[in-house]
Amino acid sequence: MAGAERALPKARRLPRAVRERQMVDAAVRCFARNGYQAASMDEIAESAGVSKPLVYLYLNSKEELFTAVIRREAQALLGVVAEAVVDRSAPPDERLWAGLMAFFTFAAEHPDSWAVLSRQARTQGEPFAGEAARMRDEITAFVSGLIGEAALEAPGGAGITGRDVDALAQALVGSAESLASWANETPGVTAKEAAATLMNFAWSGLGNLMKSERWSPR
Repeated sequence: MAGAERALPKARRLPRAVRERQMVDAAVRCFARNGYQAASMDEIAESAGVSKPLVYLYLNSKEELFTAVIRREAQALLGVVAEAVVDRSAPPDERLWAGLMAFFTFAAEHPDSWAVLSRQARTQGEPFAGEAARMRDEITAFVSGLIGEAALEAPGGAGITGRDVDALAQALVGSAESLASWANETPGVTAKEAAATLMNFAWSGLGNLMKSERWSPR
């Protein structure tokens, strides 16, 4: 009809999974930059381009949203590390190097994710600290397996006990976490440089241990 206004096209409705991903992406940014307590659902909704009621409809509460953030980012990190060390035909040192490179690259390329996992999740108590601890346990298990394999192959590795392996894996993962945070906060430090630093520090010492050359206090 002449002069009649044409109806505006309806906005395309996004699938729920896409909408949730947008919300969690926005939450990662807000939690990393403001902390769990200071981050607001209003800010998260605005950053995601949705209404606050929609965030509550999809993710129920701020606590559940933060838990979803930790789980998703932890699984992403675990996934890249697991994929990097999957080649069991490679020597243990090369697999460890690949795993460290994957770890530091993830932290460098996803600084907000790493800030949530390394700081925010661990300082807010349960259930968040438990989620972060499970991620750390899985990474430590990867490293423990690699050190154990290296001990089996080394001429002097028979003297390394299971307790030694577990302790070394804990020390290595703790060092990696600390170094990744430092690297992200220090201009010019690349993921490769951070990985090489830890590899030189750790594997050189492990090499001596595999030859039964142990340091002991005088």
